[in-house]
Amino acid sequence: MFEVRLAERQMILFDLDGTLVDSASDLHRAMNMSLNALQLPLVTEEQVRNWIGKGTSLFCHSVLEYLTGKVDAAQHHLLLETFLKIYNADPCVLTQPFDGILAFLDWAKAEQKILICVTNKPEQPARSIVQALGMHDYFDDVIGGDRFEERKPHPKQLEYCAEHYALPKQQILMVGDSVNDVEAARRAGIDCIVVSYGYNHGENIRDCQPQHVVDNLKELLG
Repeated sequence: MFEVRLAERQMILFDLDGTLVDSASDLHRAMNMSLNALQLPLVTEEQVRNWIGKGTSLFCHSVLEYLTGKVDAAQHHLLLETFLKIYNADPCVLTQPFDGILAFLDWAKAEQKILICVTNKPEQPARSIVQALGMHDYFDDVIGGDRFEERKPHPKQLEYCAEHYALPKQQILMVGDSVNDVEAARRAGIDCIVVSYGYNHGENIRDCQPQHVVDNLKELLG
């Protein structure tokens, strides 16, 4: 049986969308504004929740595939460009932290853990959300999906954290919500726990056999 061993973890890495914050409503709002601008049909928030989590380009790809049955490269580029302009201008209108997140971050900061947000979302809107929700003081860094050429499920972001802070991997814990987080952690050789409530592309997170699943991070505090 997997043991979280929080006391031994010097660094905790957090995914953003679906783990720390529920951002689906804002992603849905910006996507429909983008589709409207391009005179395309609109989509539902439920659909958006199944499409997000693998980066903005794939999100736009999924939307177009659903709406048109195929993905034209020029149309994809236009939707991506339009969406990023609209979303990045105001990414935190409806976005809120999930229940238990602030309590867990308070505990972790009090324990002097190094806390890093590791997301596939571009760094600018990721930082904007963390700032707008008053969460910036918790994090030593926010690493967006555009900092490196690779993003989750590639282990680059996680490996960078271990190397930059010169920590052995057994002292690091990843907290995520999707198969991308689980796979990135596996490839990096870092333990990973997942939340049950996040965005996993419409699939049951337990299907990817994560090491540990919680419904609320406060469960880890006993």
